[in-house]
Amino acid sequence: MALLELQKITAGYDKNVILKDLDFQVEKGELVSLLGSSGCGKTTTLRLIAGFSTPMGGTFMFNGKDYTQVPLNKRNFGFVFQSYALFPHMTVFDNVAFGLKMRKMPQDQIRKEVMAMLETVDLAGFEKRFPKEMSGGQRQRVALARALVIKPDLLLLDEPLSNLDAKLRVKMRVEIRRLQQKFGFTAIYVTHDQEECFAISDKVAIMNHGVIEQMDSPSVIYNHPKTEFIARFVGFENFLDLKKDGGEGDYVAADGSKITVTESKTGATGKACIRPEDILIVPEGQSAVNPLQGEIVVSTFLGKRHQYNVRTAVGELEVSADQESVYSVGDKVTLSLQPNKIILL
Repeated sequence: MALLELQKITAGYDKNVILKDLDFQVEKGELVSLLGSSGCGKTTTLRLIAGFSTPMGGTFMFNGKDYTQVPLNKRNFGFVFQSYALFPHMTVFDNVAFGLKMRKMPQDQIRKEVMAMLETVDLAGFEKRFPKEMSGGQRQRVALARALVIKPDLLLLDEPLSNLDAKLRVKMRVEIRRLQQKFGFTAIYVTHDQEECFAISDKVAIMNHGVIEQMDSPSVIYNHPKTEFIARFVGFENFLDLKKDGGEGDYVAADGSKITVTESKTGATGKACIRPEDILIVPEGQSAVNPLQGEIVVSTFLGKRHQYNVRTAVGELEVSADQESVYSVGDKVTLSLQPNKIILL
């Protein structure tokens, strides 16, 4: 049985329904990310789980108990905010100790727990500082320490790294993953940053207009998107309309070109996709697998690679190629679509 389960949840604000019949499960010890563009429902889902809002309908189960109407202060959940939400008038020690004091823990035990947690997040010696005397990364670690020191049943993180610069975001996401694996806590992480999300998550749920379009491990989503929306979200640029043509893996494109596909998928819509780096480009007339004839219409130098936009009979395709052979605008070329890289949707 899942540790956390949302069952047919409908939620929103006033008459604005954001989530409708949402089903969502998280197993104990997993770090699951909610990923999607602004307005897709990820923060609404997180706030509902935290207890900041209640659903219009449906059930929230946690550890086998109905938490739908359990108030926020009765849920032993830790929350890390985008803005850190540290108390500016309190020292680092007092910020981290706040939750333990609310639980009326003995002073000697509080000091022991806080100092151990500060050492864990590499902030030993900073306990007398105030938030204004610390960098963004240090303040974020204080926020993490404050959320973790209460030993939460669930840790909720709402875009916790969005206020940091790019280099520090990479460092902090490694830190979050390290702490999650060390303590084995269950966490739900909200972000709009795909790279950040894929780097730290056991599972990713990609949301679109209040529903989860696909939930799976990062590698499965990246390599085997189920829908066109997911494919576009994870970087597929080229889409083809294919029709079944005879045997297993045999298709035909809109211009009549024969296309062989390695993947087999029941219920495929006839739409397929392929990444720019999975299309080989060779001079016109050279033999190729799944060949499409085309003409270079845009050539862009990207350092290690060139990006080409190629006009073909099935539409304009984007191709990423190394610098072994360089083509110019107007060159006639043949594109080779690798059968094992074509994904059926």
